[in-house]
Amino acid sequence: MAERTEKLLLLDTASLYFRAYFGVPESVKAPDGTPVNAVRGLLDMIATLVTAHRPTRLVMCWDDDWRPQFRVDAIPSYKAHRVAAEVPGTTGAEEVPDTLAPQVPIIAEALALLGIARVGVPGYEADDVIGTLVAREVAKSDPAVVEVITGDRDLFQLVDDTVPVRVLYTVRGIRDLMTVDQAVLKEKYGVPSGPAYADMAALRGDPSDGLPGVPGIGEKTAAQLIHRYGSLVGILAARDAGDAGLTATQRKRLVEAADYLQVAPAVVRVAPDAPVGTIDDRLPTVVADADGLVALAEKWGLSSSVKRVVDALALG
Repeated sequence: MAERTEKLLLLDTASLYFRAYFGVPESVKAPDGTPVNAVRGLLDMIATLVTAHRPTRLVMCWDDDWRPQFRVDAIPSYKAHRVAAEVPGTTGAEEVPDTLAPQVPIIAEALALLGIARVGVPGYEADDVIGTLVAREVAKSDPAVVEVITGDRDLFQLVDDTVPVRVLYTVRGIRDLMTVDQAVLKEKYGVPSGPAYADMAALRGDPSDGLPGVPGIGEKTAAQLIHRYGSLVGILAARDAGDAGLTATQRKRLVEAADYLQVAPAVVRVAPDAPVGTIDDRLPTVVADADGLVALAEKWGLSSSVKRVVDALALG
């Protein structure tokens, strides 16, 4: 039998545990009454993904910093509407439901006991960890197939058919993921590649992230301009040259947004070079701490979900 192709699964952990929290009833509780719906939902997602996609490697990518200083310095409105409280020396505490916040450490502990790699980097978002791990894989002479699991469209910028790098988007749920490749980018957004999607996103903006975009230039117009000029750099060169392909209104809007467009790409694009250390991302077939995992499962009433993950890993 031919050796199975290497496959690397990169999970946008916060995106998934938020989805689990809102998708699994809060009535799912531990024996002491603590809600564990996000923990159970995420563990069930991992079991489903491992069983369905059979990765050889897997990383749970973590937000060590949900609102990095370098992005706030560039665009102060970045995620500002999601700040729950000002915290000196930080960019603020994220607004997180009261019954979700206590579940996050349980998730981290469960992953450690399972032996599944969990990677975050101070000063960077999970998106940047994913972008860095993708860049490292792409640079290899024999890269693995990479699948990014997320509910965040920002990561569409990583799509690359040549590796391939695909985004499995949770728009329809974890059992019915939308596979995003370059054909989907072209069909749905009118852009030919991942980098072109990032350029389009910078022009369009994103209210959910506090990115204003260029007023009057929406997704469709942004895609048309990228099609005409190839990239954001090409669009700005056309603006500065007074190219006749831009209408007077478009040029005016691009000129008025010059300060924003100078800094937006560095905010929108995920970092390809975050200081991620050497990690063991091999998918474990045996858990790291069986006794600890049993104790955690009993304490939080997670035995069925933990068993599903353990059984999925054993299939490797």
